[in-house]
Amino acid sequence: GHIVHNWKVRWFVLLQDKLLYYKIEGGKKEPSPKGRILLDGCTITCPCLEYENRPLLIKLKTKTNTDYFLECCSREERDSWALDITGAIHAGHPVQVQELHRMKNSFKLLGNISLHHIVERMCDSSTGIKLTRNLEQGNKYKETFTGSALVDWLISKSFAVSRFEAITLASMLMEENFIKPVGARSIEATRYSDLSEQFLDDSTALYMCAESSKKSTSSKEGLQFNISELSGKIVKQGFLVKQGHKRKNWKVRKFVLRADPAFLHYYDPTKEENRPVGGFSLRGCLVSALEDNGVPAGVKGNVQGNLFKIITKNDIHYYIQASSKAERAQWIEAIKPLT
Repeated sequence: GHIVHNWKVRWFVLLQDKLLYYKIEGGKKEPSPKGRILLDGCTITCPCLEYENRPLLIKLKTKTNTDYFLECCSREERDSWALDITGAIHAGHPVQVQELHRMKNSFKLLGNISLHHIVERMCDSSTGIKLTRNLEQGNKYKETFTGSALVDWLISKSFAVSRFEAITLASMLMEENFIKPVGARSIEATRYSDLSEQFLDDSTALYMCAESSKKSTSSKEGLQFNISELSGKIVKQGFLVKQGHKRKNWKVRKFVLRADPAFLHYYDPTKEENRPVGGFSLRGCLVSALEDNGVPAGVKGNVQGNLFKIITKNDIHYYIQASSKAERAQWIEAIKPLT
């Protein structure tokens, strides 16, 4: 409400240029609208985290600077309303609407992503994620946050544009020991090998910040790379998702394709040092796209499609996921001439 800041149930109807809301009496909406929100020049904020105890808000600011706070029943409903309202606001720009729908389910992490920067922002006392006392199965946990709260926070701070992207980022934070699961619900999820299933976008799954401990030197860190293989001309580079060889989980890696000599190296974007965590010669390799209908043999977990496979001359299989069919085709076209 605008005068008394209380919360009331209203029936909403979205039209092309306005959002109407009706009072409900006896379980039915009244014939005439109680009010309307003009969408021309309106800006939308979702998720809106201005009310700590109301995580399912959409905020609309009209061009006359009037704020409307709308609370939904679930995150799915909130995100669906937000997407449709955004589409109505930009109805005169069909290309922009099409881009919004594409972004909703796309996978495109920021090129200059830094997990250290995200953690710093998370721990900020004023703008960071709110830590609360939570209860699970009779156990009390101090200074925790829920999985869905972290996803909302990552989107609200523009670290991600979709829930799928935010879940992947949160999974990376957990993989690198910046956050850790708390309680049976979230710990159980870590048993899944698929990156997108280890972190739960759920209001009952609990997590807490963990001090980043220096990991002992692994065999990966001990990999030695010949100077000559890293001196080739860079043909293509970008972020892709790669399936691990041992745990079969999926991790975001920066791939760099070089020619003369022909090598494909991949880097961990969470590490500040600019050295690969893996790589191989492309000489004698086979590269091919994988069908999107079903999970191919050798691939574990819930993948989103757009997969391709590289088989080295030593018969090592690499499974890699692109953000779109077009991106997958570009990588395959760039790799093939170098094999």
